[in-house]
Amino acid sequence: MIWRRAAAAGLVLVVAGCAGLGGGEDSYNIAGSSLAVQPYPTDYRGDLLAFMRTYINDLRGVRDAMVADPVERDVSGKRRYVACVRYTATGGGDAGGGERAAIYRDGRFERLVEKARELCAGASYAPFPEMEKLTR
Repeated sequence: MIWRRAAAAGLVLVVAGCAGLGGGEDSYNIAGSSLAVQPYPTDYRGDLLAFMRTYINDLRGVRDAMVADPVERDVSGKRRYVACVRYTATGGGDAGGGERAAIYRDGRFERLVEKARELCAGASYAPFPEMEKLTR
């Protein structure tokens, strides 16, 4: 009986976590941190590439990839580093391209927000050729 409750609770957590991935523009369901000051994500490009490798369905169709260096932003009342990425992709689906915000907690990638207009306002983009060369 206890195992069933735990399994049901785990399922709820998994579903809630997935529901928060895309994020609305008002609430991003950001986890707390034990660190008073957030460290700069030194390998933000590598972390982002590792995630995008699993996020994008057809990596062969990625073009015009751009990334902005992480900047500190207020995300749902918590200070986080946010790196914005913009790309086009053929193959459609949820990862069909556009502008996304990568949120970092404690110096590591935490989540990708699809509706990133507010978080990426004023971002200064630079070419991100490593993303265009991704393979599985």
